[in-house]
Formats: sequence, C-alpha cells, structure tokens
Amino acid sequence: MTGTNHMRLQPRDLLILTMVALLRVADREQIRLACGFGSTTRVNARLILLVRAGLLRRYFLGRGAGRRALYAVSEKGAALVGKPLRGPRRRQNETLVADFYVEHQLAVNEVHCALAFRAIPFEGVRFHRWMDFDETIAPSLRLIPDGYVELETPLGIVAAFLEVDLGTESLAVWKEKVRQYVQLAVTGEHAKRFGQARFRVLVVAHSPRRLRSIQRTVAAVTPKIFWFATLDDARQRFFSPVWLRPTDETPRPFIEVTP
Repeated sequence: MTGTNHMRLQPRDLLILTMVALLRVADREQIRLACGFGSTTRVNARLILLVRAGLLRRYFLGRGAGRRALYAVSEKGAALVGKPLRGPRRRQNETLVADFYVEHQLAVNEVHCALAFRAIPFEGVRFHRWMDFDETIAPSLRLIPDGYVELETPLGIVAAFLEVDLGTESLAVWKEKVRQYVQLAVTGEHAKRFGQARFRVLVVAHSPRRLRSIQRTVAAVTPKIFWFATLDDARQRFFSPVWLRPTDETPRPFIEVTP
C-alpha cells in the first residue's frame, strides 16, 4: 500500500483514481459502477479521503436539492497513477452552472458505463475495449468522436463510434459530420486505424424530438452506418429494441442474438 498526506492508500483508491482519470469527470454513481463498489457508503468514504489527500478535486453541479458532487483527478492524483490530466480545471468545491463540457462528458460516461461496467444480458457478448480521443481520428478528417467501443459477439467484433448530442450543434454541423463518417467508411481509414472492416455510429440524443431531427438529417445523406437512441434508452436499455436506423421507424435491438 502507498501513503500520501498521512492517508494510507489501498488498491481500491488507485483504482478510483485510474477510473476517474479515464472518465475525465464523474459523479459518485459512475465511479461506483466503474470501480465495482457494492456499497454507496464505502465509495463515499473513499472519495472524501481522496479529496482530503489532494488526489481528487470535487465540484458541484447545479444548485438546491438537485445538486450533485462531481470528481476529477488532481495533478497529483494523475501523476500517481500515470494518467493524463484531462478533466475540468475548476476550483475545489466550485459550483458549476450550465457547464456544457461537464454535462456532455457526464452523458458520454453514462453510455460508457452502460457498456463497460453493467451486465450484458446476452451470452457470448462481452465488452472488449473503449477509446476516447483528444484529436482527429484520421489525418484527412476533422472527426473527433465522443468515444469508440468494441463488443465481442458470437459473430465477431461489433465496432461503433459514439456521438452524444445535447442539442448544441446545428444540423449543418451534423450534415458535415455525417459526410465525414461516410468518407471514413469508404476510404478504409477505419480498418487501418482500428483493425475492423466495419463500424457503426451511435447517435445518442437528449430528447426524442432532437433525435428525429438528426435522424432526418442523416437520412438525407446515407441510410447506412448510423443508429439512433435517446440518452435515457442508451444508458438504461442499451441492448433492448430501442435503436432506430436512418430510414426505418421500427426500433430494433443493437445486437440480435438469443438472450
């Protein structure tokens, strides 16, 4: 075990620091899932100690009864576990109001946690890997996806990019983004970069109305590649029949295997 500032670090503390660094900024429930804590009381106790030791930074999102605590690794914490410092740079215990970066990252984390840390209800389907990006994924493109996931299935790897939409990007931006993903597919850049011949693009929107607007925009460019779901459905029922295709109004499951 390691010690710092009179706190004796346990392996679970190093795991918390590693997972919070991966998630960039996370709330208690996301940290509990990512680190495998069964008890909210226990994860709370470790988070408080890590904040006091200067290894985690704590913020608060919102005001009043809906306020929730968020955590990011400090410079000291990131150095301890050998991870880059990529979370928000805010003052300790600062209250964040209408912080788009933080709200967007928390939404991305919800999908990440649903895939990586919750049970998958199909035999033979397993989480394989997750990637996120700080720069474009190919020299010829301007794409910086919110994430990339691979799932092992009985029929092989299913690879997918993630795009979380909270209603801040124009449909013109979306149209260009679609064009870039189509180019990624037809040029073979994806196979060179990720080792998979095919991929999907998961569009997760904050509301059904916004989802339909993006769906129509995508359908005007291509009927392929893209899959659509609301954020609530993606984080709670990812493997249920909640996904739409660009020109299909019938929800379908993300993976069609026998449960």
